[in-house]
Amino acid sequence: MRAIWNGQTLAKSSNTVIVEGNHYFPLEDVEQQFLRPSDTHTVCPWKGTASYYTVEVEGLTNPDAAWYYPEPKEAAENIRGRVAFWKGVVVSEN
Repeated sequence: MRAIWNGQTLAKSSNTVIVEGNHYFPLEDVEQQFLRPSDTHTVCPWKGTASYYTVEVEGLTNPDAAWYYPEPKEAAENIRGRVAFWKGVVVSEN
């Protein structure tokens, strides 16, 4: 799977985990230089508290376009250390 925004590959992996239709990429397969920490947090009743990244590519920003669960609840332990994308980031097969 590959995540692309603004013509740039943000992540590429053959080891994503799908939860609720979203592909969670292992952090080591994410191009972290395009991620900027965000102050945004949301709460999922079964996954826990999500933290967000703003995606920045060639001077363009996509606020809160990536998220992760730093301390997922037990039911979502399989997404620990993984990042998912949305807000116009295209996730598709390689």
